[in-house]
Amino acid sequence: MWSPPAGLKQLRLWPGASPDMPAGAQPAEVMFQVNKVPGFHYTGISEVTVPTMTVFSPVDRRTDAAIVVFPGGGFRLLAIDLEGTEICDWITSQGITCVLLKYRVPKSNHYWDREQKRHITPAVPFALQDAQRAIKLVRANAARFNVDPSKIGVLGMSAGAYLVAQTSTISEAAYRPVDAADSQSSVPDFAIALYPGHLCRSGGVLDPSLKLTENTPPTFLLAAWDDPVNKICNTTVYANALANAGARAEVHVFAQGKHAFGLRHQELPIAAWPSLVETWLNAIDVLATPSTMRRDEK
Repeated sequence: MWSPPAGLKQLRLWPGASPDMPAGAQPAEVMFQVNKVPGFHYTGISEVTVPTMTVFSPVDRRTDAAIVVFPGGGFRLLAIDLEGTEICDWITSQGITCVLLKYRVPKSNHYWDREQKRHITPAVPFALQDAQRAIKLVRANAARFNVDPSKIGVLGMSAGAYLVAQTSTISEAAYRPVDAADSQSSVPDFAIALYPGHLCRSGGVLDPSLKLTENTPPTFLLAAWDDPVNKICNTTVYANALANAGARAEVHVFAQGKHAFGLRHQELPIAAWPSLVETWLNAIDVLATPSTMRRDEK
């Protein structure tokens, strides 16, 4: 089983069994190496039936914001380091608390079935349930985590970016309440979606389950035009929907970068994405610390 970095511990999302899981024994979680492209090897985990979140606290300067991170993996696995722990290390370097979500996989949301050679949307979206629950738990425990409950954002890559879109646009809970934490909102205050997938459906239209309004959280979108896995339509169709709804958004599309680059494409212009996100976070006042905020903003 995957273990977080030394000194950190995983917190279970649910007080009992995860909701809507089938009866009977569940498979054991597995961890493995994915060695596809030199320099982009990563640790994958799958057969996750007990979802958890791990809180990474800033070491030096501190803001009062938090970001919940959703790793990608096509809802088959989780790229837990490339799109998880490595991202949290960068987030905490910005003074932001990072909450890494280990959500249920596989087949826990809209996914590509290799045997049937088609996309399937499961009746119960386990991954969305876990994402909504994690946001609610962070809000409910804001004092414990030293964060402002009105400055809870999300960041996801690939399939994780689809969870960013879902949590941003679906306010209804995907599960029955289990405790007091579920009285909190699961809609993030800001959203960062990097090389998203699952958004662009047949005919080049947006997933119809996503309902955008002018109140959809401020959103940062970024992708590579040459992404062979998640075609650029996923980014452009969501960007257009944000614009048509009157929501606040910033969109960056780079010529090169392909897919699943995380923080590792140092030789390409797309490697500048962390500084672009930092500038955007400053613009929407996420990086303002309590001591530097203007009195009328408190």
